[in-house]
Amino acid sequence: MTFQTASNLFKSDRINKLAEDRDGLRFLKLRSLSRRDKLEQLADEVGLNISRTASTDLLKKLYDSRISEKKIESFIRRKFLEERAARKKGENKLIDELYKLQTFDWGGLHQNSLEKTIVDNYVKKIRRYNALCKAIDNELHASLQGYVLCSWYNHWTSIIIEDIFREQRTVLPAIGLVKKIDFFIDNRPFDLKVTYLPEGYIATVRDNKGLRSELTLLKQTARRLGVHFDSSLAASKLIEDLWKKLDDHPSTDARKLIAKLRAFRSGIVQTVIRKPGSLLTWFYENQGARRFDASNRLFLVIIDKTDYHSSWKLKRARPLLVKGIQSSLKGAKRTVGRVTRFRWEGKPYSAVSDAIFVVKG
Repeated sequence: MTFQTASNLFKSDRINKLAEDRDGLRFLKLRSLSRRDKLEQLADEVGLNISRTASTDLLKKLYDSRISEKKIESFIRRKFLEERAARKKGENKLIDELYKLQTFDWGGLHQNSLEKTIVDNYVKKIRRYNALCKAIDNELHASLQGYVLCSWYNHWTSIIIEDIFREQRTVLPAIGLVKKIDFFIDNRPFDLKVTYLPEGYIATVRDNKGLRSELTLLKQTARRLGVHFDSSLAASKLIEDLWKKLDDHPSTDARKLIAKLRAFRSGIVQTVIRKPGSLLTWFYENQGARRFDASNRLFLVIIDKTDYHSSWKLKRARPLLVKGIQSSLKGAKRTVGRVTRFRWEGKPYSAVSDAIFVVKG
């Protein structure tokens, strides 16, 4: 495979096609180094003269030199360990800081719609200057604070989790910023996605079984027991709100409903751990339109069965994460990654994906 062919495949997001070819895989591993300084160091180590090579041609020169995968991997692992050693020094303190976050609430703002939300609800909606200032002080400030805190938490927990994966024997890190590749497992490139058991997936399973939704049952029981709730809340927030209120309610009806809902969710967890195929398909078919792609993905699904709505807290529970990830990768009786077929806007797609589950309770 020529460099130009490999480069064209990469630019058109045909990473699976590249990974199927030996030279294509070598290209991906070189490309995963990303930064010029790393490529220069690798060239120096293998005795490649790059004194007159432009930055844009450096990757091509290394690729055309036929440098072996073994040398590339050895260099990557060594550089990762150097960078990891620096992060390790402050990791315990960082985890302490992450445990200070007690609530995870985006405040109605999300990365994909931050600017749109502000423009639609404040810039275009409010005409009076004083009213705008009041809205910023009373509403937007709190929302932005929640957005920043959640983004901060996700950023640093993602680094911790990625490092756990990259330390595993079967994992080759991508030590630079390269699109859709966080690491390779058994020579397969993966984009890591850290997530939870989706409320939408639970609703789909219940609907497929002809069962009423959790939200409907929770609202009916709350009304019957006189439990107040804010019906204007988003569905996911309302489910969490009603679940907690009824879980604390002393009535037999409330206890029975929560026990029934919890048992159903537990059954879903057991099923997807054994057979994750339907969940993997759901993840691909329900991704955000602005970020759609069919890249290889490894989903780390974090679940707290004692409190499903607090699963986000386990992203900082490093010992639990280490145990779950290590046992999944070491105990795998098959190669990580399976063909997942799905449809998006009526068109068929396929990707190599898999799921690792870390479960508390």
